[in-house]
Amino acid sequence: MNKSSADIRRAFQTFFAERGHEIVPSSSLVPANDPTLLFTNAGMVPFKDVFLGREHRPYQRAVSSQRCVRAGGKHNDLENVGFTARHHTFFEMLGNFSFGDYFKRDAIQYAWAFLTETLELPAERLWVTVYEEDDEAAAIWLDEVGVDPSRFSRIGAADNFWSMGDTGPCGPCSEIFYDHGPEVPGGPPGTPEEDGDRYVEIWNLVFMQYDRGANGALTPLPKPSIDTGMGLERIAAVVQGVTNNFDIDLFRNLVDAAARLAGTDDRQGSSLRVIADHIRACAFLVVDGVLPSNEGRGYVLRRIIRRAVRHGYKLGIEEPFFWKLVEPLIEEMGDAYPELPANRALVERVLSQEEVRFRETLEQGLRLLAEDLEHLSGDTVPGETVFKLYDTYGFPVDLTADVAREQGLHLDMAGFEEAMTSQRERARAASVFRAEYGGAADFGGTTIFSGYDVTEDAAQVIGLYRDGGAVDALEPGEEGMVILDRTPFYAEAGGQVGDTGHLIASGVEFKVEDTQRYAQARGHLGQMISGRLALGDAVDARIDAARRDRTALNHTATHLLHAALREVLGEHIHQKGSLVASERLRFDFAHFEPITADQLGAIEALVNAWIRRDEAAEIFETDYDAAIDMGATALFGEKYGDRVRVVRFGDFSTELCGGCHIATTGRIGLFAITTEGGVSAGVRRIEAVTGAAAIERMQKQARTLAQAADRLRVSPDNLLPRLDQETDRVRELERELGRLQQRLASQAGSELADSAREVNGVRVLAARIEEGGQSLRDTVDQLKNKLGSAAIVLAAADGDKVRLVAGVTSDLTDRLRAGDLVNHVAAQVNGRGGGRADFAQAGGSDPAALPAALESVTAWVQSHMENEKG
Repeated sequence: MNKSSADIRRAFQTFFAERGHEIVPSSSLVPANDPTLLFTNAGMVPFKDVFLGREHRPYQRAVSSQRCVRAGGKHNDLENVGFTARHHTFFEMLGNFSFGDYFKRDAIQYAWAFLTETLELPAERLWVTVYEEDDEAAAIWLDEVGVDPSRFSRIGAADNFWSMGDTGPCGPCSEIFYDHGPEVPGGPPGTPEEDGDRYVEIWNLVFMQYDRGANGALTPLPKPSIDTGMGLERIAAVVQGVTNNFDIDLFRNLVDAAARLAGTDDRQGSSLRVIADHIRACAFLVVDGVLPSNEGRGYVLRRIIRRAVRHGYKLGIEEPFFWKLVEPLIEEMGDAYPELPANRALVERVLSQEEVRFRETLEQGLRLLAEDLEHLSGDTVPGETVFKLYDTYGFPVDLTADVAREQGLHLDMAGFEEAMTSQRERARAASVFRAEYGGAADFGGTTIFSGYDVTEDAAQVIGLYRDGGAVDALEPGEEGMVILDRTPFYAEAGGQVGDTGHLIASGVEFKVEDTQRYAQARGHLGQMISGRLALGDAVDARIDAARRDRTALNHTATHLLHAALREVLGEHIHQKGSLVASERLRFDFAHFEPITADQLGAIEALVNAWIRRDEAAEIFETDYDAAIDMGATALFGEKYGDRVRVVRFGDFSTELCGGCHIATTGRIGLFAITTEGGVSAGVRRIEAVTGAAAIERMQKQARTLAQAADRLRVSPDNLLPRLDQETDRVRELERELGRLQQRLASQAGSELADSAREVNGVRVLAARIEEGGQSLRDTVDQLKNKLGSAAIVLAAADGDKVRLVAGVTSDLTDRLRAGDLVNHVAAQVNGRGGGRADFAQAGGSDPAALPAALESVTAWVQSHMENEKG
């Protein structure tokens, strides 16, 4: 039965829904509240906290088709994409999950029934493996399901024992393989030939059975769970009778669309497959709020886009094309993922703008690489070349590796890393603290947050960390992290910065410089000022109340700004990031064009109008669905529980928010926008200040205005008309200066023309003049008109800088090129340049060498004319 990819996805969800599983929509590709992952890379990622016992769902069985990306960090398949049958940057993982409900027997029987009954795969084509010590699973497969022992094997822990990390939940696996038949090379799993394509793994059943302790001991979990994963693309290839994922219906249509854009009938090339794969990853990353940038997730997206564009260039596609594949992608996946068509305009614009930017440097960068490879001795591309392409032309390293691999070369990565060292220096800041303690602090402790109600609270020390590891005490002068059982300190989240303050006891003071969240615990990062702080000690936790108050003002103002943006610019406005600090606020949002001065004024005025209304804050908890029904704004990709905290001000702002706010909007006092601009394709940023900082800014602006008016000897009300007058006067003076320079150039040209020498019928002039800037070029043009067939070099020196221009009349450009001529002179004054055949310019830094360099021009022209003649 030849089912489409959509049919298989639908059948999988229906099969498990009929068996009591909750159908859970795919989560974002950006993991919520999980700094350990760059992207969602497996179907179980959205359920990670459920398996760890930190989160509870209203169901014990779930089924999902989770979109995943493996293109960065530890899980990176990017370089293999397009060159193998089964690697992708983006893929869909079908999975069924049990959270302490059913276990091995049901999981195995469900899998077998779905494969052999629903998908009608022949049992004799299926091969099963279990962990070598898992007798229970083996018995179920062999004795109950009846799998042929000849198609069954036990595998070691490297392949068939899964763990979430060095410690924590883990358990044996059982994998199901499909046998494509003897005509395809490869051997059964567990044999030396297993890397062939004959036997393909289609489903992995993970039996979460144990808790691994720090000493490596395995303790049975009180509620064993099930986590399974089956790649949709792989199972579709099996069902549709092909051995390459790129031949399934979903990819076949995308490859066809790419081939039409390339004007080729060959559907088997790796470039078409790369493009078809990459449009899926790029489109969904943009949908999930990732935009091209030079760091983190944005840089991975930029790498994928540029890799696709390079392959399009390789196919001869000369115009921006990548965005045009969004439409055929929506045709394939829009029904399953309605957020894709809903964000079509954003995705197309982001991809188009990024491609246009990259194409400006692509050809030049590829030419540079080709030149370097042409003179390469050996099979290794130097690290300096790789770095130059990366640093100067924005070439991701894997793109350079692609080009090199196509020519049988590899990269000198050690040399590249050495060249990168200077760019990897980073200031040691609070983020470093977070990286140091991220793993160590996940010890299962819980901190109760009391900071919504108080700024000071009694607490007990339940965890201490220094240099990334747990300690029993902190001594004076040591930096570290303190975990308390309860705290008024707000941990950084939702854009709001972490609180600062002090932990105080008798003779003990710990200065808190930042507060961060680690699972259910709150880490107080800072330094011991005095005394000794030990586990179990009682402390008085006091936040910097004035700083918190200013932060709360800015957080409430951020909500008002968000509401004003949606009212003035439209409902399409979606938050893309924020910073709420004590001194300012920053708000990033999706919008396609610069905001006009009138719009900016309207936004600022609307926020201040809401401030004057002095609306009281309504803050309460309710069910997530109820909050959405009342119109609360939720951030896409953010992880919310069943109960959510709602912050509402009047009838204009209702948001889901866990941050700190003021009691009434009137306390903000004043809101002032300081800057507005673009951050990346389709994303704008507004920065603003409130309260005393806003008043100080306006006072400073008023003083500046008064000083400017005083200098122009007008009243502030008449400043703009006077500035217009002065601007007109300056423009007229600039025009007059230009006319004078042209006149001087004409005079200089007349005088210089008399000193020209004749070489083989060509007038040659090389001279130093006092004028610089545009007058050099004007003088060259004057001399061309006066001398007829001529080659001209003019130079001007200012301090230790030399400026050169060269001109060649059009009748000589087939024999003499101005760019070559100017570089001949520039090389002698420690410089270089370039330009067209008839005009070029250069710079240098050795004025002392200029006389000899100019003297050499006549001989250079004579030599080139004789060579051409010969």
